[in-house]
Amino acid sequence: MEKKVTSNVTKGIILSLVLIVVNLIAGFANVQFTTWFRWIPSLILAAGLIWACMSYGTQNNAHVTFGDVFAHGFKTSAVVACIVLVFSIISIYFIFPDTKDQYLEVARKQMEDKGTYSQDAIDQGIELSKKLFLPFAIAGVILGTIFVGLLASLIGAAVTKKVPVSPFDTQS
Repeated sequence: MEKKVTSNVTKGIILSLVLIVVNLIAGFANVQFTTWFRWIPSLILAAGLIWACMSYGTQNNAHVTFGDVFAHGFKTSAVVACIVLVFSIISIYFIFPDTKDQYLEVARKQMEDKGTYSQDAIDQGIELSKKLFLPFAIAGVILGTIFVGLLASLIGAAVTKKVPVSPFDTQS
């Protein structure tokens, strides 16, 4: 009996659910803007994608190529990006509607602490950020997830065990 390979969609849904739970916990604990927490979702995503790649290789008895494994990991990250994007929009508008204000306050404080911007420049920057918050959030989720997905898929494809297959073995 042949092993069934878990699809990249299934792995993407599982990984997305883990990231959503982490985001909800961080939001309710009010730690999503702390410096130490900013890397946690990226680390979970990377570890999950490397696991997805290695699992794919194992489920195929290592009869995979670097490209097969990379494609599986990258497709998984695309699924995660879509699901997390939808969750992020729902989260910003319904679950944590004060996210935008919190983000703008953190941005203002960082600009003031830097000391290189005038108060007018800070106010203009905050106003522009207020207007473009949703497009920036969407771009950040998509680009961030795809970038981490690209790197993690490359690592996952590199570390996954592969058994070389002779092209003559597949000919009929």
